[in-house]
Amino acid sequence: MPMLADPSVKYRPFPQVNLSDRQWPSRTITAPPRWLSTDMRDGNQSLIDPMDSEKKNRFFDLLVKIGVKEIEVGFPAAGSTEFDFISGLVRSGRIPDDVLVQVLTQSRDDLIVTSFESLAGAKQAIVHLYNAISPAWRQIVFGLERPQIKEIAVAGAKVLRDQAARFPDTDWHFEYSPETFSTAELDFSLECCEAVMDILQPTAERPLILNLPATVEAATPNIYADQIEYFGRNIPRRETVAISLHTHNDRGTGVAAAELGLMAGADRVEGCLFGNGERTGNCCLVTVALNMYTQGIDPGLDFSDIDQVISVVEHCNQLPVPARHPYGGELVFTAFSGSHQDAIKKGFAAQEQRNDALWQVPYLPIDPADLGRSYEAVIRVNSQSGKGGFAWVLEQDQGLKLPKRMQADFSRHVQQLADELGRELQAEDIWSVFQRVYRLGTPQPLQLVDYEETRAADGTRVFAGKLAVEGKVRTVSGRGNGLISSVVATLREGFGLDVEVRDYSEHAMATGTDARAAAYVECAASDGRTVWGVGIDEDVATASVRAILSAANALGLPSA
Repeated sequence: MPMLADPSVKYRPFPQVNLSDRQWPSRTITAPPRWLSTDMRDGNQSLIDPMDSEKKNRFFDLLVKIGVKEIEVGFPAAGSTEFDFISGLVRSGRIPDDVLVQVLTQSRDDLIVTSFESLAGAKQAIVHLYNAISPAWRQIVFGLERPQIKEIAVAGAKVLRDQAARFPDTDWHFEYSPETFSTAELDFSLECCEAVMDILQPTAERPLILNLPATVEAATPNIYADQIEYFGRNIPRRETVAISLHTHNDRGTGVAAAELGLMAGADRVEGCLFGNGERTGNCCLVTVALNMYTQGIDPGLDFSDIDQVISVVEHCNQLPVPARHPYGGELVFTAFSGSHQDAIKKGFAAQEQRNDALWQVPYLPIDPADLGRSYEAVIRVNSQSGKGGFAWVLEQDQGLKLPKRMQADFSRHVQQLADELGRELQAEDIWSVFQRVYRLGTPQPLQLVDYEETRAADGTRVFAGKLAVEGKVRTVSGRGNGLISSVVATLREGFGLDVEVRDYSEHAMATGTDARAAAYVECAASDGRTVWGVGIDEDVATASVRAILSAANALGLPSA
């Protein structure tokens, strides 16, 4: 069936919230929220093959390591696997004193009882109660009216209260979710939450977590923010509750909804690392946290080794983190486009010259090094790349800083190889072409054997050397104003090669006393040809001699 020409006959726009004096648009996020990972519950239930005990333990340890302080570890009433893992985790003593584990339960007596039993012996824990309240669920799923739905919430809250009294040695905390909040009437969400508050009697010192989920994302994130702000303004005894956000990503804006919800006054964010979850997933905690980080806010979560985090998540979920996933994807810090590469390359150069630590590199909102990523993979070369791309790769991989005109000379060789191969070029591909084009590492008609430089009585410099010409050693010499001009004179007088040096540059290839040097020379022959030569040696003077001879080999020796 084709898409409808008039979708309005089937779908309706989501209604606005009557909040003409909304405040959240003018606010900014200035501090991190409380974080709740639901990877081991909401994320786990969405996997093709749910995590076994080994994977759950490994995931739990990862969450603790990166600093998550509230972890929803499962749905204990779902079966023995879940119950045994949760109770085993409690008995193992592996839950740090500053970490709150949380379990989820529907508002049903037997399920709530089982949930408390799974946490028996815990020092502290959160029991999370929920029931769906929106019109579609009331009418289609349950066939109940509003008073009956509210009674389900009240009955569950009473069981929470009574079960907590059975285990007085545990420091109990409670969470209530009017599930499907984002598609429910705001007045009814408030009514259900107030009823639960009346039973549990939260205080400012021991607040009740009220989770307001976008169970199915059905509107733009600004509407969700309006809902959160409206709820926060109208819930009684606001200081006794912590408003939590649980956004889904059906419209692709789960992260945006969470951020706007925080601006609207929420205190807590629930989600999964890299956004795993039913359908299109939950809010991505990594993205929200690192978005804050790029705004100068410490999110309280440590992603200094993001590749290790990805490794554990992919192992446990058996799902890949997409290559373009914000911050974590393999390609998110990578530029193939020539103009992007040029801007990034210039940005890094400018960054090195700056006197302050402020990060300002085009196309990179965060320093990859902060996440444990190296700079080598920032620029990668394919047929879309420009000269700045391979120049960056050579600099990072070989320590070579090619002059701009030499980059242009070399670019046509790299482009030709990229077109021939039809794939991304690796660093070794580029280095191999560079060695071939500029005659490095292979026997050449004219090669340096040995030389010395002396100063003549008239102040000129004398190059006296031994060169291998087609394998035969010849003793040659030449005189000039400096070493380079004396080598040029040697080529002219000894081999009949008349060249003009148009450009010369050199640099150390690394730091330290034993670092090698690279020299680059642009030469023009009398017949109009222009070539580049490259020399590499432990001694910078010798590198310059090798660069001149490299150019001479490119031009060819008339008398050789």
